[in-house]
Amino acid sequence: MALLIDSPNVPWRGRLWAHLASDTSFEELHAFARSVGIPERGFDGDHYDVPEEHWQAIVAAGARPVRSRDIVAALTAAGLRRRKLRRTPSAG
Repeated sequence: MALLIDSPNVPWRGRLWAHLASDTSFEELHAFARSVGIPERGFDGDHYDVPEEHWQAIVAAGARPVRSRDIVAALTAAGLRRRKLRRTPSAG
């Protein structure tokens, strides 16, 4: 059982963001997120988006730093990976 977090390297809205995931269950992930004060609106299908300024505190609380590809692999292995639907241009 592990909570995994990658480096904050995704730019969005003027900030850098990391991804927090569980390799075990969404229940574990949501409980950990609540315990470190991540709001529910940060949940994005199979992970939480975490702003750079909160990264150190989340690692100190027990999340293990890993590469982004390790998060994807762990989610896939656990059957927790939820791919986003891609929008296709409408014909017109």
